[in-house]
Amino acid sequence: MKNAGAKNAMVEEMEDQEFRDRADAALDALYRRLLAADEFDFEADFNSGALAIEFESPPGKFVVSPNAPVRQIWVSAHSKSFKLDWDAVKGAFVLASSGQTLIELVADAIGRQLGEQVSL
Repeated sequence: MKNAGAKNAMVEEMEDQEFRDRADAALDALYRRLLAADEFDFEADFNSGALAIEFESPPGKFVVSPNAPVRQIWVSAHSKSFKLDWDAVKGAFVLASSGQTLIELVADAIGRQLGEQVSL
């Protein structure tokens, strides 16, 4: 039975690694889009696996980070927490309640913060 336990741990580790790979790729893609959107008034910083988006006017800060134990990406914006799950069909992290991808959700949140439509 000891080997069966080790095998299960290996399978779980692969799943964890797959989540980390997908989350890293999603956050990196979002960060690149944020940097390219230099016509909007915000700063993006990608540090220690979390992405921070800061605004001077009106002041605010959004945080986008992976939550490995539950295999979700969490977005904190407008005093709310949005929890996105991997959607294999869309090939993206998606908010179940709206069907928005991570990029769509963040673009909408930034637009709401700045009072203008934002496309990333």
